[in-house]
Parts: sequence; structure tokens; C-alpha cells
Amino acid sequence: MQCCGPLGLTNTDRHVGGSMTDLSDTSPNFVQLESQLPKFWSRRVMFFANLLALFFGNESQTQTLAAEVGEIDSYGARLIPVLNLLFNSQDNLLVLERDPDEDLCNYLHDELGLSLPSMQVQRHSDYLKLGRLLTKGQAAEIDQLLAEIRQHPAEWLDGYVTDATLAGIAKHLGRHTLSTPEASRHGNNKLLLHQFMAANEMPVFDTLLAHTAAEVPGCAQQLAKLGYQKAVLRAQIGASGIGMLILSNIKDPGAFPEIPSHLFFEGPCMVQGWLAPGVCQVTRIHSPSTQLFVNDETVFAFDLTEQILSHDSVHQGNESPPGYFKDFPGLGDRCARLAESAGAWLHSTGYRGTASIDWLIAERHGKPMPDVYVCEINARVTGATYPALLARHFMPQGAWLLRNLRLRTPQTTSHLLDMFDAPRHLYRPDRSSGIIPLNLNFGADGLVHKGQFLCLGATIDECHRYLALAEQDLPIDWHADRD
Repeated sequence: MQCCGPLGLTNTDRHVGGSMTDLSDTSPNFVQLESQLPKFWSRRVMFFANLLALFFGNESQTQTLAAEVGEIDSYGARLIPVLNLLFNSQDNLLVLERDPDEDLCNYLHDELGLSLPSMQVQRHSDYLKLGRLLTKGQAAEIDQLLAEIRQHPAEWLDGYVTDATLAGIAKHLGRHTLSTPEASRHGNNKLLLHQFMAANEMPVFDTLLAHTAAEVPGCAQQLAKLGYQKAVLRAQIGASGIGMLILSNIKDPGAFPEIPSHLFFEGPCMVQGWLAPGVCQVTRIHSPSTQLFVNDETVFAFDLTEQILSHDSVHQGNESPPGYFKDFPGLGDRCARLAESAGAWLHSTGYRGTASIDWLIAERHGKPMPDVYVCEINARVTGATYPALLARHFMPQGAWLLRNLRLRTPQTTSHLLDMFDAPRHLYRPDRSSGIIPLNLNFGADGLVHKGQFLCLGATIDECHRYLALAEQDLPIDWHADRD
């Protein structure tokens, strides 16, 4: 199904970069869970929490992420409270890019009663160096960089993605990865997913392929003829808004921003019509996300959230459950059916682990049921994985809200925790609701510049009340920020 009208263009369906998958004999079990978590891995793991390894060697994209996000070396600490939930062992190793924050770890362990993994530090520069050494087979230097990590007994390695470096580390240590680099790369490939959905007559966006920046204006012109005002360029692999470029006025190619070359790193990028109120009979747009866990036999869908997006559709947080689903009986079932097909595709790539399906739900004039589209699958631990795991661990029947907040006046961790705790807004297991500082991002001054704050409550309204209380608790200016 297309959005506005038939394109009639052969390159919308042309297959690029892999073989189409026949799922008839390979579909896994699909289990839709409500208010509970699946049984995750019964394995002991070394997890390399290097966010800059997301892009499989696309250095330009990597540099763009580092420049736009900021304080990126402390992002991996979001795994500290959840790694031993994902891997059911008390002896996992989390490899971070900087030392963990002692005050926050004490709160997570001593106050919340969470089991925390062992932790070691490996800078991004050392990870890159390992990649070069592995390519050259320089065993002595590799052993030196892995000397401490090698001592850990875990047999499995994992990371945000499984790239060639992670696979090389596993081979050098005589260990295993949950996914191969090929499976991880294919599982994150937006074009391969789009081609699968189109071939199986699932709802898809009006899409053209641009092999170079020079082809983009022609694609935009054809989308404009269908009634679109904007278009979005999507690289085959991207994350956190990197690998995506919105063209605000597709009727004026002369006003297009410079199109970065990293959009074409994996091959042609997708040029898609941008659905918004007032376009193609659309009256309202929603952006939910389904959390998945994929093992060898089963795909579990274990939480449904609404994404909180910036004006440019960059992730800023999530809330669960989405309130509008109750207004459309049958909408949840429709999403579940599409999730089963998309999850089977992800399973067929060989990817194993957590993932998120990002949706677009479009209400239209004269239609009682919204149209539902799969936007993409992020085959990794995502920005919604952490809060979903913790929220469903502490409050299976409740609601949760996660916001990324940047402090205009940086603070120490202990001061931040005290500001929430003094009025009894800090979550503790003996309280039925509250705020959990999930992770804190530090600047060069050693102070907290940004954090992810998880609000738990019986209802979404209560969670939003806690977010409002957070503003009162923090006698300093702050604003919502990107993931």
C-alpha cells in the first residue's frame, strides 16, 4: 500500500544489497507479552557499550553522531542497571568508554537492589586500534589491549552492533558473538526491510532510490507531484537521527541543504514522502515503538511505547502505554500482525538480541481506523530498551515515562540525587512511584550535563506529574534533549 498515489517507477521495488527472504518455512514463534518481560539470555556476556561503533565503519556518520550528541562516552552506562536483567547471570562484564559514576551505581545497587555487572574501561580510540591490529593480525599488541578483558570467564560477546572488530575480538579470545556482523548489519538495514515489506504487500511509504546526491532533486520532484510537501532521505543504516535528512520544501531543490556523502555509504539511500497533518488526507500522526527480544526460536514483543520526538523526528524519550490505542479497537491487533511479520524478517537475517520496531500511525479524513506503517527496525539495545526493562522489572502493571534532560547548570551526582530524594520523589522499591535517574552524561568538568530520567507511576498522568515535580526539584534550568 502506498501513501498518496502510484509512483509507477521501477526503482521503488528494485532489490539492492541482499537476497529477498522466503519466510514460509523459517518463521519463528511470535509471542505477544503484556506487562511482563520475556526470559532473556541464560548466558554470561562481555558487552562492549561503545556507541560510536554503531555504523559498521562509516566514519563520517560516526563523527556526525559524536558532534551532535555530546558527552557520548558516558552513554554506555545506561546498560549498568539492565545488563544482568538481559543476561541472567551475576557475572557479566560491561566494557565502558569511561569510568562508571560511583554515586549513581550505589543508588542502583544499594537502594534499588539491582545486580550490577563487573565493569572495565576501553576508550573508543583503543577499540579503533584493536580493529586495525586485528586486520593486520598483530597478536602481541592485541593481547596487550585485551589483557584485562581476557581474564573474564564469559563465553559470549555482544555490543550495540556486532561489527568486524567485535567479531575479531571474539575470535581472538576464543569466544562467540550472539549475531554475526552480516546478520547485525542486515538486521539494521532499512532498505532491506522496506523491500521485504513491499514484496509481501505490507504497507510502505512512497519510496524512491537515489544512488547519488545528484539524483535526489529528481526523486523529490516526483514525490511533489503526488502531493508531498516534504521528503526524508534515509541511509540504509542510521541511528538517533544520524543517517536521516529532511527536505523541507521539495518544490525548491535550490534550497536543499548539502547532502552528506555518508548517506550513500551502504549504497543508494531512500527518498520517501513525508506524511504529516494536511498531507494525503492525514489529520494526525503518532509514533509508537514495539520492543522485541529475538532468540533462536522465538520473537517476543514485550512492551509498546509512544516515542517522544523533536520537530526533526529525533528521539527524545518514550512513554508507555500510548493512550490513544484505546480509542481505536483493533489497532493493537493490527500492529501485532505487522510486528509478527517484521519480527520474522528480523529473525531470518540471523540477528539475535533486543530490537525496536518504530511505527508511524496516520489518522486520515473519513477513515475510522488509522493506517499503520513500519518505519524501521533498530536491531540493538535502543533508547527504549533500558527504560522498558527497568519499568517492567519494578512495575509490570504500571506506566512509565522517559525524558532526556540537559542541565544548563551542571551538577554533581550526589547533589542531583539529593534534590530528588529530599521531597521523596526519588524512586525506591518501598515507594509505589517516583523518578529513577537512569543514566547521567558527564562533561569534561566531571559534572552531570545531561541525564535520562525514568518516571514510574500507576498511570501516564502520574508519570507526567513526576516530570513536572522534577522541574520543581531541580532549582536550575533544564530542557528536553535528544537521545
